[in-house]
Amino acid sequence: MSISNVRVEGGAGGVEAHYDDLAAMGDLTGDVAGDTLKTAAAGHKFLVEPDVLASSLLNPGGVVKFEAAMAVALDGPNGLTATSAGIGLRGEALKATRIAYEMADELAAKGLDAGRWFAGLAVATNPLGAVLGGGGAIATDVYLNYDGDWEKWLVDHPGMVDTLIGMSPGMISALGIPVDLATTLDLLAATYPDGEAVVTDIDPLSRDSDPPRGLEDLLDGLNTRNDPGEDDPSNIDVRIIKDADGNVTGYVVDVPGTKDWPLPGQVASANDLGVNVDAMAGNNTVLQEGIQEALRRAGAHDTGAPVMLVGHSQGGIVAAQSTTDLRANGYNVTHVVTAGSPVGRIEVPGDVQVLSIENRNDIVPHLDASDNPDGPNRTTATFDHNTGTSSGNHAIGGNYTDAAGALDKSTDPSVRRYRESMSAFTGGDPDQSQMQKYHVARKGVNELP
Repeated sequence: MSISNVRVEGGAGGVEAHYDDLAAMGDLTGDVAGDTLKTAAAGHKFLVEPDVLASSLLNPGGVVKFEAAMAVALDGPNGLTATSAGIGLRGEALKATRIAYEMADELAAKGLDAGRWFAGLAVATNPLGAVLGGGGAIATDVYLNYDGDWEKWLVDHPGMVDTLIGMSPGMISALGIPVDLATTLDLLAATYPDGEAVVTDIDPLSRDSDPPRGLEDLLDGLNTRNDPGEDDPSNIDVRIIKDADGNVTGYVVDVPGTKDWPLPGQVASANDLGVNVDAMAGNNTVLQEGIQEALRRAGAHDTGAPVMLVGHSQGGIVAAQSTTDLRANGYNVTHVVTAGSPVGRIEVPGDVQVLSIENRNDIVPHLDASDNPDGPNRTTATFDHNTGTSSGNHAIGGNYTDAAGALDKSTDPSVRRYRESMSAFTGGDPDQSQMQKYHVARKGVNELP
């Protein structure tokens, strides 16, 4: 079964970009109004121009007609002064329209969060009613139409994950602890200790004979790092992209997803569940610290060349979350690609271009109970590919790699603009480009011997 129904939102061709166009049109219109008013002001001087007044001695009737015509042209109902005022009002109207659209979007998102919160409160205060109502209907559907296979039902209805996650703060609040989703994440993150990152180089710096040429190549590289083999303990790598003259044009960091699932209070690795929770709560993590150290060793801080972070699942969460800190520490992060990652509530600097690829039947991108922002720098490509299992729908190879291949051929303006902007990472010379693999561990937990 191949991927289908690829759709793109956000980015250069998205709604928010059009909002920005409204603001730009408003500013431009305001500039035109100002220029028109200046022209009108300049025109008034001709009404008292000495040469014009002197000519009235020779042709008084002509001067009167001239003065009258100028007055109408400048200050009449359709004159420059009135026109300037009208243009100015139009500019302000365009700016107000943008604000109104943005407020409507924000209120809609907050209204959805509030609705889920109250639904959770209702379930917690009347669990019997919830079971007899919606829960009973779902259970009936599962057993009648899915032979009792809850996983298959869930991947067919991934939006239920958004609903359940969104309801959780209301359910907790019913216990007398009023929280929203952000506070819930903070509380959960506090149960997972983080720690100190220990970074180890794996094998010597080697030639990267197959540097990426497009989005599918980027996801193929991520897939290789996600499953490196028994003899390769690396969990991130840095690809040093160089041109034919050996000059560094960019760095690509591959960040795979979750490998360990410890209970609260426990830690296992730099790729465990606690890192997911911490990153989604907006906290720094050992994996983020490891990425920064790997980039430092690869020379990214010294060259200042553009950096792209490519992450799957947890890797995408950490990639998006780390952009602000990495830039603050002198790393020129310009691009992020996430695959199957819940990054809708993560803020990213406005000049960092983010492409998020999501399988609609993958439940993991739904874990933040939020749609991705529709910003000029936030492009989201969704597609259909239902294998019937959560692991199959979340896999990189044959799933997200295929979607990336489709995006390489896409004519969508947002995707096309993203591809055009990432040339620093896709034009590497195979004889010059290099790769360094790293193992990021928690100090004292899973360090290499």
